[in-house]
Formats: sequence, structure tokens, C-alpha cells
Amino acid sequence: MVVLGPQVCGDLSLGATREWLVPDGAGGYAMGTVSGLRTRRYHGLLVVAEPGRPARRHLALAALDPVLTLPSGATVELAAHEWAGGVVSPQGHTLIERFDLVDGLPRWRWRIGPVVVERELAMIHGRSHLGVVHRVVSAPGPVTLTLKALVTWRDAHGERTAGGPPPRVASSSGGAVVERAFRIAGPGWEPIGEWYRGARTRAEEERGLAAHEDLWCAGRFRAELRPGESLEVEAWTDVTGDLTTDHRRGARRVVDRARARNRALTHDAADAADRALVLAADAFVVAGPQGAPDVVAGYPWFGAWSRDTMISYAGLFLATGWYDEGRELLRAYAGTLSEGMLANTADTGQTEHNTVDATLWFLHAIERHVAGTGDDDLAAELLPALDTVVAAHLAGTRYGIRVDPADGLVTQGAPGVALTWMDARVDGVPITARAGKPVEVNALWVNGLGAIAALKERLGRDASDEHRLRARARASFERRFPIGDRPVVPLHDVVDGPAGDDPALRPNQLLAWSLPLGPLRGRPVPPELYELLTPLGPRSLAPSDPAFAAVHRGGPAERDAAYHQGTVWPWLIGPYADALSAGPDILQGIEAHLWEWGIGSVSETADGAPPHHATGCPFQAWSVAEALRVRRKVG
Repeated sequence: MVVLGPQVCGDLSLGATREWLVPDGAGGYAMGTVSGLRTRRYHGLLVVAEPGRPARRHLALAALDPVLTLPSGATVELAAHEWAGGVVSPQGHTLIERFDLVDGLPRWRWRIGPVVVERELAMIHGRSHLGVVHRVVSAPGPVTLTLKALVTWRDAHGERTAGGPPPRVASSSGGAVVERAFRIAGPGWEPIGEWYRGARTRAEEERGLAAHEDLWCAGRFRAELRPGESLEVEAWTDVTGDLTTDHRRGARRVVDRARARNRALTHDAADAADRALVLAADAFVVAGPQGAPDVVAGYPWFGAWSRDTMISYAGLFLATGWYDEGRELLRAYAGTLSEGMLANTADTGQTEHNTVDATLWFLHAIERHVAGTGDDDLAAELLPALDTVVAAHLAGTRYGIRVDPADGLVTQGAPGVALTWMDARVDGVPITARAGKPVEVNALWVNGLGAIAALKERLGRDASDEHRLRARARASFERRFPIGDRPVVPLHDVVDGPAGDDPALRPNQLLAWSLPLGPLRGRPVPPELYELLTPLGPRSLAPSDPAFAAVHRGGPAERDAAYHQGTVWPWLIGPYADALSAGPDILQGIEAHLWEWGIGSVSETADGAPPHHATGCPFQAWSVAEALRVRRKVG
């Protein structure tokens, strides 16, 4: 349980930088700040994902603005909005007495003298269906509560303005259907129909993106309430497109069922941080294109990315015991293999096979699954596909990815692409292209060959080819990557690149020591790597490097330029902990961070310089997964 008081909620420099998330299990969500101020274009009470396509989202219900009419007849607005020019009106955040996150669900409590009103909300798991409950806790007499519905229907990455037609709103039983896309329903509905112009989203402005849009006030719900009574509103979409049927479940029932589900998920959690991480992990597991489970890489803007999914696999599925879901995910991803490469993402609108490492992480995930669950049937089913991965890498596949016959190491690279996880580009030019033989790719290659060999030996099959390839690659790795001739030395980040060998001190080399079947597993880690560590995880480049970027801020080009040049990546705490055989104490900074930004979750990135302000997605799958895996000592 998280409790924040009026000094946080009422101060926008604090409350508007702490965000909450309620996922729907289908790729959509409700999301906002503890102060109630919409600071991102992605904030809203109903954000809808297309079935099986979590990256294709639309903002539907932007806000329900509460207005309270007191027994005296005075009206008080409880919402908060920022407008063009920076004016904040109304300022309902100043009346928030406390914000709670209980069982993963947000609750606000406003106090106006003796009158206290609470709001709770939740989603139906697996459906785009929101329930919002406003309850009068105390009042000296009956009060009237009005909820103004601010709606839109636009791509979650964009804006909609009064320069175009307003959303089409058709009255329906107890509410309205908006753009034939979603429905809102509750008591005392009255249509309005007017633009609220110039809503500002300050976080988008800070990110160098368009930061203003117009919202349509479709109407309002209204009820006279006495202490203990509630006004319940629901909003939903229907995958069949049939919004003529009233699918109301009762908002109180939606909240209660969501709370019960979350409690069941965390029944065996060790403490508050463990509970938070399990609920955070659940947020990322959604239904994929064929109905099999998939993983949203991060909220609010990412969809599914295979690299992120496979890095996250052990933490999301093995540490939680969600073995059946994990099994089906692995089977579904195996079906995306093409020319020995796993599909990376469809976020761009088409399926792309453009990563050198996702497939190798896939090999790792399968071996960890089988080793942890004893699922030999899955091993037997997928081994033929894994053999094609090795064959394709030996023969050569897309983007110059191939095993160099001279030393048995994997090389890669092509103009204009960045194939490793350090894949940021500015104006189409990779910032860290890393063409040649990257250290973590070859650690993954050695580990992957060992993984296939282990799977074959479990099934009593011949693994001599994998052992031979692995022994050669491992010997070449030990000869080519070390910098210097001391017994314990750091590793080159890339060898045989266009400019030769790259000695930059980066965390990629951690995989050589951390992977269970990696080339340097069990050996001492060079002390130089300690320079990378921060409370939120390792930096992507050592501060002593001239190219080090201290902050990850500014417009898209500035942020992408710093993305892998010193920015902290919390997911790397997993490889760091494994490499150094560190215990859960190494997570102290990350566990404190659970309550600092994306409430109950772990951010995508943070500034490389202290105090390491969080950046990127507030809710990131691999950041959560690796913290949970380390905590539960899995993999």
C-alpha cells in the first residue's frame, strides 16, 4: 500500500510527476498522475488497444471531472487541468487529502471541510472496460456530484483539435456512444457538447513534442448523494463492434473483482516491494495476436518487442510461477522465426526482423524455462526450430549476421541499422551502431549453444556439434575480448569493427559473467565495472568516457543521442547482480524507486548523473522483470 498526503498531491512539482497505471490485460489501460493532472498525451481513464495489437492504442475517455455542489449551494471543482500558457484551472489537486494505491488500484480522497469524497477505479482484466466509483464518505447533508465526461477518439501518440470535426456522440441508455467506438454509462446523463480548448500536457512539452490538444465535453452524469452513497460510471468498448448492448457490470463490482484478483496474484508475496513487483509484472502480460500471451515492453507508448520479451521472460513468467502462460508465449514466438531470426516488433506497422540478439535471448529463455519447469515436451517441440537458428547463423542471414568461420564468433552490421539493444538512431544514423562482433552478442552466442546442447542432452540426443561450436567460440572469446594481460581485465565492447576494436567501458560485457552458460561464468569481475553502478542500475557508458551523457533529456534527437551514452538502465541490475553473485540488497535503490515515479513499478531509464532522475517509460517490463528475478533468485 502506498499513501501520499496533501503536500505531495497538492504540489504539482511532486504530485504531477508521480504516475499510476491500471492495465486492462489487453494492452490498454487507465493512467494519470496522483494529482489528477494530465501531463502526457497518453493519460486518460480509458485507453483502448486493438485486439492482439497492443501498440495500436486510442485515447477514448480523457477525464471525468468531478464538481461538487455542497449543502450550502456552493460548487467546488475537484479536477485539475493545465491550459495553454501554463494556467492550471481548476485546482482540485489542492483539495486532495490523500492518494492511496491499495492492491494496485488508485484511490483519491478530497476534503472540503466536513465533506469527504473518494474516487476508486479499475479495469476488467482482459477487456477494455473501466469502472469508476465516487463515494461520499461524509457530509452534513445531501450533496450533488456532477461528473463531466471529456472525450476524444484519436491515436494515443497524437492530438485532436477543434480544427477538425468534434467527436460523434450519440445518446444511449444512461449515457452515450462516442465515435461508434466506445460507450460511457451512468446515472443522470445530460448531453453538453462543447470543446475544451488548449489542454496542455507538460511532460510532452519537456520531451520536445506537441503538447496541446482540445477535448470534447460530451456531457455529464449527476446524482444527489448522502454519506455512504456512490455515483458509478463505466466506459467500455466491444471487440465485436456492438455497442447497442448494455454491458454494464456495476463499477463497484468491477473495482471489487479487480482488487480480489490482485490480492490472489500477490498472496505469497514476501513484503510490499515483492507485492508491487508482482502486480507490476502482471501489467505487462497481455493477449497477443493469436491469443497467446505476449509482453508489452513499456507503458504508455511501447507495444511488444521480442528482445524485451525474452530478456524479461524469467522474471515475468518463471519468478512468478506463470509457467503455462510462458510456455504458450515461447511457442507463439517460435512461429515468428524467419531465416534464423526472431521477429522483433510490429510497433512500426509491419513485422520486422531487425535484431541480432533477440533470437539468442530466445534460446536462453527456452533453456531457463525447461530447466526450471522440467517441460521436456516443449524442448522436444522447439528443438527443430532452434537447430534452424544455428544453421542460419552459420550460413549467414539478414544484415550481415553470421558466424565468422575464422574464429566462430558472431559478426553483424549493415549501413543505417543498429541491431543490438543499443539501437537508438538520430536522423536515421545509429548512435551506437556497434558493427562487428559485440561482446554481449557473443556471450549470448556461447550461452545459446550451451542452451541447445543442454536441451538435447535432457532428451538423450547428440549435442556434439553444439559442444564443438561452443568450445571454439568460447576460446575465441577469451582470446579476443580481454583488454590487457592482467588476470582480471575488462572486455572490449566490440571487436573487429570498422574502426577496429572498441574499448569503451559499457555494461554489455556483464553478460559474459552473468549468463549461466556464458563464456566467463564464475570468474572474477574486473573492478573497472564498479564505475558503472548507480542506485538504479548500471550506466550504459562509464562517466570517465568523453562521450558520456549525464542526462537523458530534451527533444527526441537529444534524448536518443544520450539513450545509450551514459543513461542508466535498471534492467541491467540483473546481469550485474548475477555477474557479482550479489544478493537482493543490490536492489535497495530500485525498491525505493518503486514509489518515486511510476508508482509500484520501475522506469525504463534514468539520468546517468546523480540524483538519477527517472526518464523514458515510467512502467518498463524488463526493469520490473529483472528486479523480480533477482529478488526471487530465479535464473
